[in-house]
Amino acid sequence: MSTEGNGVSTAPASGTLQSGQDHFDDPGRTGNVRADLKTVGCGFLMGAADIVPGVSGGTVALILGIYPRLVGAISRVDSRLLLAVTKRRWSEAATHLDLRFLAALGFGILAGIGSLASLMKHLLVHHRSLTYACFAGLIFASTLLVARHIHRWSMQTLGAALLGTIVALRLVTLDAMHSPPDTSWYLFLCGMIGITAMILPGISGAFILVLLQRYFYIVETLKELLHGNISAQTLIPVIVFSFGCLTGLLLFSRVLRWLLTHHEQLTMAILCGFMLGAMYCLWPFQKDTTPDETDTKRKVFVHVAPSESGSSSGLAGLLFVGSAGLVLGLDRIGTNMRKKH
Repeated sequence: MSTEGNGVSTAPASGTLQSGQDHFDDPGRTGNVRADLKTVGCGFLMGAADIVPGVSGGTVALILGIYPRLVGAISRVDSRLLLAVTKRRWSEAATHLDLRFLAALGFGILAGIGSLASLMKHLLVHHRSLTYACFAGLIFASTLLVARHIHRWSMQTLGAALLGTIVALRLVTLDAMHSPPDTSWYLFLCGMIGITAMILPGISGAFILVLLQRYFYIVETLKELLHGNISAQTLIPVIVFSFGCLTGLLLFSRVLRWLLTHHEQLTMAILCGFMLGAMYCLWPFQKDTTPDETDTKRKVFVHVAPSESGSSSGLAGLLFVGSAGLVLGLDRIGTNMRKKH
């Protein structure tokens, strides 16, 4: 894979980005119900992935072949769109934004998130070690998929990967990460950072929220809303977090598009390193140092040897391998589907 001029070229392995700038600008829009249902299905898989701290929605989009169209559509929130909206040229604005695609994808993403929020909380509270083993397997396999987009490793890409690893390890071991501020601005910031991971191939938005110590809080709040517990205590955090997501999405999509167009090799290498380094926080064998604390958000866990955790290391290993195999298998299916078309 190499980058020349404004083009993006990748190895024809899995979910390639292919034709660079033109591929972002020409999403190949279709306007039929069958295509919309397919997009909703893609969105559901992305949403399901993003609620799980493992595979990112961006990775799923990459596997399913809609990644360039997604990044291109989001990055077209620009002056041309604003001009069309201010002059009430709604049809032009919708076409420029690829609104039909984004609406169908967004509906699917919300459905995927909503369907798994309660399940994720249950698994993390009652089966933490085994669930973390699954997450670690998902991220490890996702790292391999991202690494396959680096056609030729060099000192530059290896250095970028090492930098990503060091930065991630430093972030997940900071004391501040264990006791973050309980404020709206921090929740807004979490939304901004977390949503960027959704459109990055490799890093899960839910995984970022785990690092920022806000995953349990968001999942618990969403669960309350889905169960009909609508109040200021549940609505305000979701609104603040959503505005953070929207801000991050609009700002980062342009940066990401530029990076993938001009520096794809280094971008993918940094992602690989970041994912490997951040896996530290998903070590399956952890001990609860606050057993009397009933609030999940306030519990503190420390890494221990498998023999001290009380969990089955053999089962954890099987789940790690199985989860990694699932991601690689889905990638193979996606590759075969694209070849047929």
